[in-house]
Amino acid sequence: MFTGIITAIGTVARVEDRGNLHLRIACPWDPAGIAIGASIACSGVCLTVVETGGTAGDMWFAVDVSGETVSRTATGQWVEGRRLNLEPALRLGDELGGHLVTGHVDGVAALKGICPDGDSHRLDFTAPAALAPYLAAKGSVTIDGVSLTVNEVADQPDGACDFAVNIIPHTAEVTTLGALKAGDTVNIEIDVLARYLQRMQQLRG
Repeated sequence: MFTGIITAIGTVARVEDRGNLHLRIACPWDPAGIAIGASIACSGVCLTVVETGGTAGDMWFAVDVSGETVSRTATGQWVEGRRLNLEPALRLGDELGGHLVTGHVDGVAALKGICPDGDSHRLDFTAPAALAPYLAAKGSVTIDGVSLTVNEVADQPDGACDFAVNIIPHTAEVTTLGALKAGDTVNIEIDVLARYLQRMQQLRG
């Protein structure tokens, strides 16, 4: 489990096709603190560490990314030079600063546009119809691994929905969200509570 609170930005330093993609991700952590087999959320995708190296503040870790994962995540996610939001798995006793996040991506949303909103920025996204029932104003959503609050939701005739979030300057600086442009796609994980509530409602119906 994760919280959606990003602790570092990593960069895909190397990609090898071994049937699955084998990625080396550079980041500013200490390799002594990252165990083989550990789970790390990489822009919202829970991946398993299979190798580590480097030094404190300039380390790398390697992960394997299956074809299934590639097909269900944002376009261009797994290429050299791509910056990724990183979060290690939650430990018992850690502060739950965001909301409970599983690291299992539910779908991909497209950024419609960005506009200033005071010192913050409003980001407007379009989500597919399959995710629309799980997005609600003042509910939680994870975008590229970042825990955010949904401000507005507007349902569309085709079943899709538009939704908006705000990011403060700190979030823009310490995550990849500040570099997004209109047309970019992002990984979306719906709130796990919304998932169970929707299922209960289906069974009642």
